[in-house]
Amino acid sequence: MDQPARFIKAYRNDSFLNSSEGRTLRILAEYLEPASRFEHYKVDDTIVFMGSARTPSREQAEQDLEKARETGGDIARAEIGLEMSTYYEKARELARRLTEWSKGLSDPERRFVVCTGGGPGIMEAANRGASEARGLNVGLTISLPKEEFDNPYTTRELSFHFHYFFMRKFWFAYLAKAVIVFPGGFGTLDELFELLTLLQTGKIRKHLPLVLFGSRYWDEVVNFDALVKYGNIDADDLGLIMRTDSVDEAYDYLVSELSRYGMAERGATL
Repeated sequence: MDQPARFIKAYRNDSFLNSSEGRTLRILAEYLEPASRFEHYKVDDTIVFMGSARTPSREQAEQDLEKARETGGDIARAEIGLEMSTYYEKARELARRLTEWSKGLSDPERRFVVCTGGGPGIMEAANRGASEARGLNVGLTISLPKEEFDNPYTTRELSFHFHYFFMRKFWFAYLAKAVIVFPGGFGTLDELFELLTLLQTGKIRKHLPLVLFGSRYWDEVVNFDALVKYGNIDADDLGLIMRTDSVDEAYDYLVSELSRYGMAERGATL
């Protein structure tokens, strides 16, 4: 039998929990509940993939282009989609290879788990690659006004849904031992520059290799050399980033960095 409203316990009072006065509890829950699941599944170290939610798979891009040609649609846009789909396939391959490498480590307690924002595009690609390697993988989804995307490749037990962007970004950074940033929009840029700021200022004390994948894209979108030229960052700050267009190069670099530093640094240091 339902209890009268006057007998509702505070932690069951939805009206309070969803109020401005309950905000502190909601924020705390987005720290404690993920922490509990990560501990249960022994996820201490992650390899974070970031990038656009709009990047299609090659299969989808080819279908979109064919449809545009048949119906008189926006062919130029569809052609750009096909060009960008190469990043989906490369993120998928890189995540698969890194997961296979991690699963092959001699110490079963040491593993590096692919982690994404849990959405479509590049995020789906990385979760898909890790899933194809039969590895655990993490999805840190954010609730948005539009219906949330259900990424079918995330490990169900490690699929999280956040209300607060800053708590989601905390979990990206907290367990990360490496970050790969593929072409993306405002959200990707926000995540990239927050990580660069934390690294530059020493707020992230662990060794955190950061790969920018897609040289031409990033050269067009962000003029890092101009930041140096106008004295707003030091030339040495560019050393925080490794740029590449090659899955092989990214894989070799990350395996080397994780083998050298990631094995010694267990868990998080922020």
